[in-house]
Amino acid sequence: MFKVKFMPENTVVIAKLGETLFDAARKAGIFLDAPCNGLGSCGKCKLKVLKGSVNFRKSHHITESELAQGFVLACNSKINGDITVEVPAIQTSVLSGMKVEDLAGTKDQHIIDSVINMAAKNHILFSSPVQKVYMELDLPSLDDCLSDWDRIQRHLLKNSAYHKVVCQLPILKKIPHILRENDFQATVTYFAETSERIRVINIEPGDTSDKLYGVAIDVGTTSVAAILVDLHNGQIIAKSSAGNAQIRYGADVISRIIHSTKKNGLQELTNAIIKETINPLLKKMRQEIGISKDAISVIVASGNTTMMHLMLGVYPDYLRKDPYIPAFLSSEYLKAGDLGLEAYAESIIYILPSVSSYVGGDITAGVLASGLWSEDQNILFMDLGTNGEIVFGNKDFLLTCACSAGPAFEGGEISSGMRAAPGAIENIKIDRKTFEPTIDTIDNQLPLGLCGSGIIDAIAEMFKAGIIDSRGRLNRHLKTHRIRSDEYGIGEYVLAFSREYHIPKDITITEIDLENFIRAKGAVYSAVVVLLKSMGMDYSGIDKIYIAGGIGTNINMNNSITIGLFPDLPVEKFEYLGNSSLLGSYLTLQSTDARKKAEDIASHMTYLELSADSSYMGEFISACFLPHTEIERFPTVKNQRKIV
Repeated sequence: MFKVKFMPENTVVIAKLGETLFDAARKAGIFLDAPCNGLGSCGKCKLKVLKGSVNFRKSHHITESELAQGFVLACNSKINGDITVEVPAIQTSVLSGMKVEDLAGTKDQHIIDSVINMAAKNHILFSSPVQKVYMELDLPSLDDCLSDWDRIQRHLLKNSAYHKVVCQLPILKKIPHILRENDFQATVTYFAETSERIRVINIEPGDTSDKLYGVAIDVGTTSVAAILVDLHNGQIIAKSSAGNAQIRYGADVISRIIHSTKKNGLQELTNAIIKETINPLLKKMRQEIGISKDAISVIVASGNTTMMHLMLGVYPDYLRKDPYIPAFLSSEYLKAGDLGLEAYAESIIYILPSVSSYVGGDITAGVLASGLWSEDQNILFMDLGTNGEIVFGNKDFLLTCACSAGPAFEGGEISSGMRAAPGAIENIKIDRKTFEPTIDTIDNQLPLGLCGSGIIDAIAEMFKAGIIDSRGRLNRHLKTHRIRSDEYGIGEYVLAFSREYHIPKDITITEIDLENFIRAKGAVYSAVVVLLKSMGMDYSGIDKIYIAGGIGTNINMNNSITIGLFPDLPVEKFEYLGNSSLLGSYLTLQSTDARKKAEDIASHMTYLELSADSSYMGEFISACFLPHTEIERFPTVKNQRKIV
């Protein structure tokens, strides 16, 4: 047994001989960015050995220069003695500094207002199913000897349109003391289970009817965003977001599903999302406005089908196996106490319904918020994050599919890729003559890597400048020191030299990175083509395109068209919706009508399984070029540039 110390946290853990640094880090609670879940293919889990040594396998992810400095891959390094390692700053910033779409920006208020106006236009009433009622009950006497509960029932039935009132044991236990200690003056919180029946979920002393709070949560694969809402007026009074702590078990849902099948794996994943991610967000928001956890009466959550299984602790392995059957698509109302959430134990939890194994409640929420279900026009809705989900339709039909884009849109599978956090390169311009780049980073910090919007810009600019051809191959004949080959013969373009910015290593985009990203964008483009073909249509039939998800507000639509991610349509047809999953949860939190509409949307959405479509693979292969093998599909790009 050996001591492993992780710096700068100064955390020590005991590890066995032959145990990997990767496993030791997990045991110590040290976060390591590992999109491949420790398989050695992503090269992200780099640590610097400060003292001692490890047995490691050489990897093309570690350069000779890095090796000389003591860097190793945690997943490739086995412990053979006491050791001290340093966790690089880029690792620690992945979760703590991740930039998340959480309705906190200045653009978001306009989006929120538009969504509320859309709902009102479609006669969606803002009336929460959870309400508070202050009661001044008649004091019991020998002439009026109703039980405490019957007294409460009588008051509620007399002063509402409901015909039945129920409660559960935890409420019954509270009633006698609260009523007698406060002269039978109390506030009841109830939940409308049906149009005729309500369930009392809380009783508080005195008049607290002015304090009614709910929370909406978007449970994303990469990040989680939450908002605290005053249900009396719909005002968002607190916001919080963070990286999903499940990232340590893999960047994509398949990696996490596989981990859930291991010993204690499912519990680890559930703890990561509930205890390590959602509960800290709830606590932060409550402290911000000074309320207790018992003040939260209802929570609405949306996320993809896998995330919902993992959040509830439901075994998810059959989602990834033919015929791809989930354990559930929708669920009954749950209680916060059942999930271990930091809210009042009897609080109502509602999860927006999914459509299939790979089209989840986050898409249902997004479609609800977009309003495309009420439109006459043909609208394409694209949610691009760790997964790629697409919906096409209008008020008469909704057709959906999901494509396996992988984590490339959020920096995964890219050698210098990272999630959107301070220091991530998000905008790039390349001079057509000198081939020199100009970069912008999030929060104007020193560059640490590339996030999704930066990768799109880099590829588009390299393509327009002739640095790469339509296959993503570098033009090594250009006279620039920015193009080089590494010791393995892999070509790369240097966006930021370490000596320029005084950073630990050069930030590059390699031919392997280009191949990975082109494959990801090809999966999205071809999925849309097949979806439209199934309706006997092509891109000319699209009136508007909504873009949502973690790909980011700074995405350049023109550059996205240049690389063939989006169809060659006028940019005026594109609109960015931000975190549409959180928006849909926000609507559902406040409105029974919105919940019913979401359930109607999910039940009427037709799912197209791309793997069962014979044309998909052909379309995918054709789309794995810049912008496409059929350049006629991209006349704007063809006119702008002579194809290399």
